[in-house]
Amino acid sequence: MLLSRPARALAVGLFAALLAALIPAPPAYAESRTVQGGRLDWGIRSSFQSYVTGPIAQGSWGLAGGAATVGTGQFRFHSAQGSYDPGTGAFEAAFSGGVRFTGHRKADGTNELDLTISRPRVVVQGGRGTLYADMASKAKGSGRVSVTAQVPLATLALGGIDMRGGGSPVALGGVPATLTAQGATAFAGYYPAGTQLDPVSLTVDVRTPQRTAPTTAPATPPATEPTTTPPTSPSPTASSPTAPASTGALRTAAVDWGVRRTFREYVTGAIAQGKWTLAGGAQDGGALFRFPAGKGTYDARKQTLDAAFAGSVRFTGAHLDLTLAGVAAKVTGGKGTLSADVTSGGTTTKAVPLVTFTAEDFAPKNGLAAVTEAPATLTEGGAKAFGGMYRAGTAMDPVSLAVTVDATAKLPALPDLGSEATPSAAPAKGSGPAAPAAAPAPATSTGMYAAIGAGVLLAAALAVLVAVRRRRTGTPEA
Repeated sequence: MLLSRPARALAVGLFAALLAALIPAPPAYAESRTVQGGRLDWGIRSSFQSYVTGPIAQGSWGLAGGAATVGTGQFRFHSAQGSYDPGTGAFEAAFSGGVRFTGHRKADGTNELDLTISRPRVVVQGGRGTLYADMASKAKGSGRVSVTAQVPLATLALGGIDMRGGGSPVALGGVPATLTAQGATAFAGYYPAGTQLDPVSLTVDVRTPQRTAPTTAPATPPATEPTTTPPTSPSPTASSPTAPASTGALRTAAVDWGVRRTFREYVTGAIAQGKWTLAGGAQDGGALFRFPAGKGTYDARKQTLDAAFAGSVRFTGAHLDLTLAGVAAKVTGGKGTLSADVTSGGTTTKAVPLVTFTAEDFAPKNGLAAVTEAPATLTEGGAKAFGGMYRAGTAMDPVSLAVTVDATAKLPALPDLGSEATPSAAPAKGSGPAAPAAAPAPATSTGMYAAIGAGVLLAAALAVLVAVRRRRTGTPEA
């Protein structure tokens, strides 16, 4: 039986639709997403830490850029930014913060060992992982200084990990890391390529792109009532974005201070077995505490500050109960003092000067006056506040101050540590670290929908053929 041209066209169209229904649609997660917020925990190499602080190198290490410590011998880098494609598993996350190792101090005051690792970045592509970092080091022996951005420092063993289909947060735990040839060079020659480094763990938040429905402008603009009042030029006010701050007034201000890293580790460690609690608006930035809502005066010409801040921090543990509240900062002549109301043993002492710090450049730039990570030294009053745990003159955590004098300026962002990852099921023995949790499958199957659609289209095609045949033979329709 030959079909007419319209019937053949209809049959071909139905057959094409049938094939389209049988081909599964791409998964809904196949669109790249944004990594925003998270942390990377890495000890770099524990034996290297021991060597630096041991009897041979007699050195130390310090943190910068908001990096913190976590657990035993791990450094925490923060504020992840990057991208993630759940369809292919491609992943990239760059973190902030750094750690500097120094040792083998020479007679001239310099260090033979001087190594800085900062801004680590993890890239996963095609099932392979690499950790990059900015490196600054003195070569072992020659002392030649080299500074290199984003060195491929270590390869990451991702065997058994399927990065596809993850939700948020994406978490990797205990991923083995191996020093690369380029990493060995940047590591100042202390270890050869192929050396096992400490495992890497990370947790990052993933944001799905937000889609908005397209909007169309109305054919004609809505009618408006004519105004009889001529427009007037706005006069500068305190609420106007372009209005300058009144003389000496603070718009917003905050002080960031971590007290002392070793003190925080003591509080949460095996001896004190304690914790800290924030109140009154104080914020925890991982390696520091932020005391916000500064009120007082700032003189941009003289670069002076006299301000009090909100919030408090209370440290508790075995034989320990110390609260710092009413934090205040004074800056004059390029020097600053940080004070607080100290409560210990049920007794409160007001306005105790805790540390002094340098503030040589405190002039506003783009509406923001800032002192960033200024070295701080414990005062006599501070030594008493800590119960003699540290002597006057001890180096404490650096102090950061920020004051906005323009409504368009913003305070520096706190480190973004992201969300806590939900523990996933343990991997099978020998399969490597746990993979990121896969996105939940839809409640109904795509295959089931395809089969239903195919059946409907097939029935429609048969109905068309029967109808054409009956029309040709004169058979009445049922």
